[in-house]
Amino acid sequence: MKRIGLLAGVGRLPVEFARAARGMGFAVIAIALLPEVDEELSQAADVFYPISVGELERILTVLKQEEVTQATMIGKVTKELLFSGVQRPDARLQKLLLGLPDHKDDTIMLALVKELATEGVGILDQTALLKLLMPAPGVLTERRPTPQEEADMKFGFTMAKHMGNLDIGQTVVIKNCAVMAVEAIEGTDACIRRGGELGRGGVTVVKTAKPGQDMRFDVPSIGLQTIRSMVEAGATALALEAGKTLLVERQAVLELANRHQMTIVAV
Repeated sequence: MKRIGLLAGVGRLPVEFARAARGMGFAVIAIALLPEVDEELSQAADVFYPISVGELERILTVLKQEEVTQATMIGKVTKELLFSGVQRPDARLQKLLLGLPDHKDDTIMLALVKELATEGVGILDQTALLKLLMPAPGVLTERRPTPQEEADMKFGFTMAKHMGNLDIGQTVVIKNCAVMAVEAIEGTDACIRRGGELGRGGVTVVKTAKPGQDMRFDVPSIGLQTIRSMVEAGATALALEAGKTLLVERQAVLELANRHQMTIVAV
């Protein structure tokens, strides 16, 4: 049986990937990079290892021992963990980080891809087994956007692409065609909550892929936690990029959005 490695962060996507891979005949070797990884992952994978995201040497050793030559990196792992000292990098990861020209997301991820390649591990397109989770263009919820929400979505899409081109983040929060918040190191949920507070509710959230998005890592995704954060922020609308954004637990997401009279549009 062909083996595939799964370097898993927080969220539902790693579980969805593991189940899809096993359904296609792969043996899934999962490495949980954070304690908060979905508890179902240990059952969804064939082999499960909890290893800190900072323990690069141990991660590579396990992949080699398990004879993994192809892997994917999926799930939320923010840079904040390394910079805050919550996850301490080992000597190998420290050396890698010190040799970088900057610490932008793509710079770090590409360096990790190269480091894995030195040990014979290639990184797969994150979406290779999850294409069905990417919605086609259209309104996904019961409620359609208002003219103002449509204008905010269009404006936000342009702003999000500019931010993505700078490798800052993928999410912006908009109200009346003004930027309330831009995602940076804090992550999507914190950005949404901050934007809702500054806009005093009634805001629109827009999430897009970066221009030239490398589909091996950091593919934008929307899930239940995104909608919960929007509820907390008083957000009324969400636009995501069709064909390039993973919509996880679609039925539950749309049920929660409909319950709160939100509109979600794939554009």
